[in-house]
Formats: sequence, structure tokens, C-alpha cells
Amino acid sequence: MSCVKRFVKYPVALIRSAIIIINNIYCIPTYVIWMTCLWPFKIVYPTFYSKVEGILFSWLLAVVAMWSYSAGYDIIEVGDDISPCLDKHTLVLANHQSTADVPFLMANFNSKPKILPNVMWIMDRLFKFTNFGIVSVIHEDFFISSGRENRESSIQDLKDHLEHSYKKYDRKWIILFPEGGFLRKRKHISQKYAQQHGLPHLEHVTLPRIGAMKAVIDVLHKDHNQKDEENFLDYILDITIAYPEGIPLGLLDILNGFKGSCQTYMHYRLYKITEVPSEEASLTEWLYERFYEKENILKNFYETGLSDAVKLSSQLIRQDILRLVLINAFFITSSYIHYQIFRILLMQYFFISRVYIQVS
Repeated sequence: MSCVKRFVKYPVALIRSAIIIINNIYCIPTYVIWMTCLWPFKIVYPTFYSKVEGILFSWLLAVVAMWSYSAGYDIIEVGDDISPCLDKHTLVLANHQSTADVPFLMANFNSKPKILPNVMWIMDRLFKFTNFGIVSVIHEDFFISSGRENRESSIQDLKDHLEHSYKKYDRKWIILFPEGGFLRKRKHISQKYAQQHGLPHLEHVTLPRIGAMKAVIDVLHKDHNQKDEENFLDYILDITIAYPEGIPLGLLDILNGFKGSCQTYMHYRLYKITEVPSEEASLTEWLYERFYEKENILKNFYETGLSDAVKLSSQLIRQDILRLVLINAFFITSSYIHYQIFRILLMQYFFISRVYIQVS
């Protein structure tokens, strides 16, 4: 039986990869075309534009959620009840281990109402040059430039973006990875810095960077935003992502499905914004404490697994298969319509060009 499984997994991986590539081909251009057609509404009726764009954006992310879910990569949520913040202005902090973090968060949020249409991602500017980059540009996510020389300008750009995009379209959730990079890339530097400054030695997370979070707090914390009470933060949601056996999955695992059925855990800690300091030194200390806590959560999980009490409160995230099918049907139908319109326009162009040549 094991030989059969080993033989079958390769054609299955090829089929999965082909389907995901095709998903990208008919979903992303369709989204771009629809938003191009709706672009005038962004000027004359921005509320309508934002609502429609948010729906299409959430449908795209639902397609991404299908990739990991169909591979048997389940997500188990544990910790605090996050229902109070689902439709509130919330800053999400997550540890960053691999290229699978973002798709898994998409899959998680896709199972909950009202999040994905109103989310804003803060990500490295290199993401702009991926296949999904054009989508994030249209959705007006924020691309942050790494490097010490770009730090001050990037923070100011983020503040401006929050004022002119996040507030303008009344986004709700902001997704931030405070570590500023993958665990494997930053671990050595983080440990060296911790040793030099007498900070705890961390193995499963790295020391977070305060810049982006401080910018969000400066713009959206009630203490700094008393004239605009419609847009201040309500909550901070701290998510700790724990992969099976401490080995992070990656995009290639999602693409080929080789890993086999497994469970990734997401542990929640929810804080009211009134519990979070806004002054830089206190905020830095608070954020460091969250990552020390993440370190302990991950260390205990990898060594002993979940306790019986935590298992009782854990919940498997499920996806709505019918909804995913209907979303794919929408993108396929839209792609067909766009293709037919493009074909007719192209034929008309060649016809008019031929007539013009003959007349000339």
C-alpha cells in the first residue's frame, strides 16, 4: 500500500500544481479587469468601489484558502474567543516562519465573516513583484521597505497610507508580522542582539521590531486620534502559529501536497486597546513580552503537545466547499466573458484596419 501511495503522490502533485497555476491564470486577471472597469467609481463613489473591491478580493483569498484545505492541511484554533473583534478595528500580530504563514492566515480568516473584505496587509515590498502583487496594489495593502536606510521613510509612508487608505475605505483588520522576516533568516541576528543586550535567548521566534506597530498606534490609537473616533483601534489580536513537529510548511508543500494531512495550530490572545501602552518604551516592552510568551507557547507545544484542557477548547477550522465552488464558477465565467469581449474587439480592430488599408 505504501508503494502505491508513493507512486500515486507524484501524479496527484502534478494535478494539484496544474490546478493552482490555472487558478492564478483565470482568477487574478479577472480581478484586475473587473477593478479596471470599476475604476471610475473609485473617484465618484469610493464607498461603492471599496465594497465591491473588498468582495472580489475576499473571493480571491478564498481560492487561496482552498489550496491548503484541499491538501489536508487543517488549522486548529485555540486560546481566547476572538468573536468580539471580528467586525472591529483590530491589529493582528503574528509570528513569521515560512511562506505558508500568509496562505494559512487567509484560510483561517476565510472561515470567518466580514474579515477578508476589510483587511489590510503590511508586507515586504518584494511581495509586490509576485503573481499576487498586482492584487495587493489594487487592494492598497502596504509594502514596507526593509533595511536601516529605509526605516524612517517607510514608517512615515505607512502613517500616510493609514490616513489615506485604511481610514478612507474603513478597513478593519491590519495584519502585521513584527519580526520583519522569516524565522530562519533572522534567528541568528536576533540571538546575537539578545546576547549583547541581556535579553532572553529565543529559538522559536525572533525579537520583534517596533517601528510598524508604533506607526499604527500613533495613527490609530484613541489617545492620538481623539478627533476621529470612527477609526481608532479597538483590539490587538496576537496569533501564534505552530506548525506540526516544529517544521514550517511552505508554498511548495501547499502546491504539491506531499506533506500529507497534518494540523497547524493558531493560538489567540486578544487584548483591548486600552490594555496596550502607546508610549514607545512601554509599547516595546509590551511587544517583547508577547514574543517571550510566544516562545514559551511554542516550546511547550513542541515538547509536550496540547494539554487536555486546551484540547477541549480547540476548534477545527472548516471551509465552505459550496461557496468555494461558486466563487471558482464566478471567476471562470467572468474569464470566459472577458475573453469573448476581447476576441470580438480584436476582430473589429482587424476588420477596421483592413477596410482602412483597402480605402487608402
